[in-house]
Formats: sequence, C-alpha cells, structure tokens
Amino acid sequence: MIHRIARGRIPDKPHTVFEPDGALFYELCFTRRGFEGAHTILYHRKPPHWIDSEKDLGPHPGLSPDAPGGALHRSHYRAADTPAGGTPFLGRKLLLANSDCGLWISRPDRSEESLVSNADADELTFVHEGSGQVHSPLGILRFEKGDYVYVPRGLAHRFVLDAPALFLLIEGRSFVDIPAQFRNPAGQLRMDAPYSHRDFRVPEWPEGGIESVAAPRGLVVQRGGRLTSFEMSHNPFDVAGWDGFVWPFAFPILSYQAKTGLVHLPPTIHTTFAGGGFVVCSFVPRMVDTHERAIPCPYPHTSVDCDEAIFYVDGSFTSRKGIAPGSITLHPTGLPHGPHPGTYEASIGSRRTSELAVMIDTFRPLVPTAAAIALEDSGYNRSWSGADPAAAPDTP
Repeated sequence: MIHRIARGRIPDKPHTVFEPDGALFYELCFTRRGFEGAHTILYHRKPPHWIDSEKDLGPHPGLSPDAPGGALHRSHYRAADTPAGGTPFLGRKLLLANSDCGLWISRPDRSEESLVSNADADELTFVHEGSGQVHSPLGILRFEKGDYVYVPRGLAHRFVLDAPALFLLIEGRSFVDIPAQFRNPAGQLRMDAPYSHRDFRVPEWPEGGIESVAAPRGLVVQRGGRLTSFEMSHNPFDVAGWDGFVWPFAFPILSYQAKTGLVHLPPTIHTTFAGGGFVVCSFVPRMVDTHERAIPCPYPHTSVDCDEAIFYVDGSFTSRKGIAPGSITLHPTGLPHGPHPGTYEASIGSRRTSELAVMIDTFRPLVPTAAAIALEDSGYNRSWSGADPAAAPDTP
C-alpha cells in the first residue's frame, strides 16, 4: 500500500460496462476497512464469487480440537419463520453475534408485562411488522412499521403493541449513535447528512406528566446475558421532567435520503447508524447511476475486514434470487460475494431500484447461533454455482 499501479486492460471508469473481447468482464472490488480504506479493482472473465462445491476440513490442525465454527460459507436464514409468541424482550432469539453487536429476531404476540432494561447494550429495533408505543420515564414514543426504534442502554422501558409484530433487534454492545461525520462542529446534523433533525420522532410528554401513565412495578434487567427480576417499591415513572441528549427515538427508514452517483457508489453511502466495530446501513428505493454505461447492480467484492449481514424488508432485491421479506443473509470475510448469476447483466440500463433492506457490517466475525442454523437455507452457498448459472437458493 505505497502508491497506485495499474496492469493489463481496465475501463476508463470503474463500475461501468467493460467488454474488451466482446464479452462482459466482471468487476471484483478488493477493499480494506470496509469501503473506506485502500482498494484494488480486478476484472474477471467469470464471476469471481461463483462456487461449485464446499467441504468442511475441520479445525486448523494447529488449533485445539474443540475450536468453534464450521465450514466457511455464505448463509441465508429464513428469519421470518421464527416461531411466533412471547413478548418483545423475553421472546426474542439471538441469531448472529460478536463482542460488538448481536442480531436478534422476534415475533411477539403481546406487550411486555414488566419494565425491562438492557444493561449490556444500546438497542436499535427495526419494525418489520407492527406498531405501538415505547413507555419509559422519558415519555411515550410512538413507532410504526418501517421504523428504527432506539432505546439507550440501561433505560427501563416496555414495548406496548397494537398487534402481533416482527422485529429485527440490533444490540449495540459497544454503542449505537449517529455517525460523527454527519454532524457539524456545533453538534447539529449537517445539511448534506442523509436525514435531518425533523425526521426523528421523539418521546411525547403526556398531559399530566409521565406519572399519569400506569407503569408496572416489575423490572427485568439483562446484564452479562443473564436476567434478574426486581420488584420496585415505588412508581418507576415518578419523573417531574427531564432534559438531556440521551433519549429513545424512532426514525422511519423511508426518511433516509439516498445518494446517487455517476456510477455505482459503495455501500458506505447508505450508512445510517454507527457503533464501535459495526455500522447499520439502509437500502431504500432510489434512482440509480447516471453514467450511460453504468452497471447499477452491486459489484462483486471482497471486503477483507467485514462480515456483512442483510435483513430484507421489501421490494425487488436487485442482486439476489430466492430471497423473501424477512430473510437474513450472512456473507463472511474470506469469501468474495456479489450478485446471483444473471442479475449483474440484467441490471444494465435500469434507472431505479425498489429494494428496501437493512445491512449490518461488522469488523469482528459474526457467529451464528443454533437458532440461526435451524432457520438456514442449506442450498444458498451453492447458488452461485458456475456449473448451473440458473441455480438459485431453495425457496420455501
């Protein structure tokens, strides 16, 4: 990483149609620090992320025989098939995790009966289905389908549901915050940020104050992954007022202001929230690239520092086949990944994308749990098979 050099044949501009021999070549972006560091772009005759087979060779011979993990592969989890029932906090299931963040799924059918508090993490919940309110000593926060709902670490609260729901929870074990680059020196959101202060829904202070809202005396606290139940001796909402910078909020994903470029821009332009060791990105319907030879479909890439998890919400997923709303895919460091066969070429000439999805990129490996493995589509990793270009994952 000293200076840029170039070898062989390359197009005038990256992320555009390149046909030096009359056939489309496939771009592979090899990146560092996600998409913010040094990078190299290679042009392959064949899609570099296709595979024909896989085989688990077991732990490295120099490691302990009980080393965790299995064969390296790209995964598809049918998260929407998680059994319904329970409350938002106690009924959720952890699917993927590392020391910085955890990804949980829940299909609650009733409101939380007690107050709850996560002392391990900030919580960012994406509301895939459902609506309701979050009650806390700071007021009443309304949420709707398509909202991100943020609850800071350690805040006693409870989700009150209007009807059964489906939630993706991103547990920020480091933190969850607005990316620093979106703020000006005064702390205000910059005019070129992808959202404004007006897009964030804040807790409402009810007439008569929050003391007028009936609050359970029971409190369940999570610390170190363990739960402890308390019975409060007083009304936990006995708050006359408050001020400060730390409070729960709701942000509608469709309020995210997407950028469009001359050619396909890296996924960092979709960054919505940041934590220590991970970012959360929002893919929303938008105009795509304006260059006359642009390839709008995401290019194959090897991000050697990041695992990539995507929760699919709605619309047509440009680069994926066999994916449905409520699906989660995991593409780990160590394997190039990119569009399914046929989707790269088919995107040429398109002007809009309708996809709606949430992406979590982590700098530490995400480890699937037994709950995730039980929901896995076993054919997904081989859906890029060069032997069968029409291959796609199993569909329900």
